[in-house]
Amino acid sequence: MVTFDETKRQANIAKHGIDLAALPGFFDGDLLTREDAREAYGELRFQSIGWHAGEMLFVVWTPGDDEWPHIISARKAEKHEREAWARFCK
Repeated sequence: MVTFDETKRQANIAKHGIDLAALPGFFDGDLLTREDAREAYGELRFQSIGWHAGEMLFVVWTPGDDEWPHIISARKAEKHEREAWARFCK
């Protein structure tokens, strides 16, 4: 299970064609994860690269109030992100 903001879900579908509601299985696979410290977000954020439904995705998320990840955004992984996953997760 995952959580997400419905407005961000709709925006992510429009921008990237990926439905955040379809991603619970993403967190079951091998992930390359790092903390997202690019800005002071006011919350702990992570960036994860991994496979879902035959595509490699780049997912930004934060630990939710419960035990489930709260997804902020998701998109197809770029070439350098796919290469990083291959180096560390194969």
